[in-house]
Amino acid sequence: MVPKGTENKPVAWRQGPDQATMPADQRPPNVIFILADDLGFNDVSLNGGGVAGVVKTPHIDSIAQQGVDLTNGYSGNATCAPSRAALMTGRYPTRFGFEYTPTPVGFSRLVGTFRTPGALHPPHFNRDEAKDMPPIDELAVPASEVTIAEVLKTRGYHTVHLGKWHLGGAKGSRPEEQGFDESLGFTQGAAMFLPENDPGVVNSKQDFDPIDKFLWANLPYAVQYNGQPMMKARGFMTDYLSDEAIKSIKANKNRPFFMYLAYNAPHTPLQATKADYDALPQIKDHRLRVYGAMIRNLDNNIGRVLQALKDQGLSDNTLVVFTSDNGGAHYVGLPQINSPYRGWKATFFEGGVRVPYYMKWPKGLPAGAKFSSPVGHIDMFATAAGAAGAPMPTDRPIDGVNLIPHLTGKNPARPHEALFWRSGDYRMVRAGDWKLQVLTMPDGQPEKLWLFDLAADPTEQKNLAAANLAKVAELKALLANRDKGNLKPTWPSLLRGA
Repeated sequence: MVPKGTENKPVAWRQGPDQATMPADQRPPNVIFILADDLGFNDVSLNGGGVAGVVKTPHIDSIAQQGVDLTNGYSGNATCAPSRAALMTGRYPTRFGFEYTPTPVGFSRLVGTFRTPGALHPPHFNRDEAKDMPPIDELAVPASEVTIAEVLKTRGYHTVHLGKWHLGGAKGSRPEEQGFDESLGFTQGAAMFLPENDPGVVNSKQDFDPIDKFLWANLPYAVQYNGQPMMKARGFMTDYLSDEAIKSIKANKNRPFFMYLAYNAPHTPLQATKADYDALPQIKDHRLRVYGAMIRNLDNNIGRVLQALKDQGLSDNTLVVFTSDNGGAHYVGLPQINSPYRGWKATFFEGGVRVPYYMKWPKGLPAGAKFSSPVGHIDMFATAAGAAGAPMPTDRPIDGVNLIPHLTGKNPARPHEALFWRSGDYRMVRAGDWKLQVLTMPDGQPEKLWLFDLAADPTEQKNLAAANLAKVAELKALLANRDKGNLKPTWPSLLRGA
């Protein structure tokens, strides 16, 4: 595809004060959310060896090693946009009708035409619903929702977004209108990393996947700053976003800042720099090598961002949170990316929602700790607000909790009695070690149930639903009670059960 947008223009990041009003270690902590896109649990070497057992992620690993590894960390949903809505608002996105990932009608039609191997049931495209779908930019988090950026601004934070947004592109829903002083990135769900014919890129197209063909044909290689005209990025997208993040860190070194660094790696299309690809000759499969090179590049860039904090004397008093929006996707055709867990992106099996989730704050959190109670992306909002001393909204329920007292041992209780997920006819609850998935089937077919004791069966191999109807009923009652607080989805899913 011909890249969209004008030639790249340097971003003039707004400069903070020339001198700090107080030492960095006495200010409210800086907060950085680093979000990967479709990163598999096993892609992080701390969790099992990395891609092909050879691609290490020392910089991502260091966030856990120098902070806390949330070993039962869950994404806000099994797909991109609702998960991002959860971490931005601290609320289950079903509370405000943001239940589905916004996708173009043509994309949904493709998904509904081609059956995915291992799908829970054959996808069905709802043609009648498509006639009344609003434009994709209007499929957005309501402007009435309060984002963590808006909360931190009440404490004087300068707020910056870089990368993928995917929470709306229409007026009122863009990042610079949802609490961010500055935003550099794109509002859609994916972007090219480089033009397909760039001499410095190595591509891996999935010829077996029509969805991948849709992406290659339609995605731009472009970003925009604060709603200005689209322009080309400068170099490989992950490199470019990191370059600009480092510039923003330097610009804001003398004032508290919040940065939401939302990479689009390693989401498709699979593209790597030639340098990263050439560094992995031991991986013989081309697709796996490109994917591994993307992970290598992502980790190196996160290392650069962490080094920038250190260089500016900010590392000790910066809360860094690293995670992924959901598990790895089946459509990249790499079966080990979520190992040892079962399932993929778009499913509520552990492989779809159990994600790397690490927090580092030398001044406020222990180093080298592990925390095993179930927690979710909904907790990032309250944790950041708690670290900053910012007031929480009082006019609406906030589902997440401030994890800092739990991670430091001041509060020995579990943060949550239960955590919930929903996407249309597909629901899940985790309460303690018990996990129930419920799939309501179309056309009067019996519902599907999966019940697992994750303490005994963390990889979900033994379905206990038929043998433990009392536990099923107990957990279904929790789901029904949670559903009472949900709004009707703002737009319909064009895929039955999606």
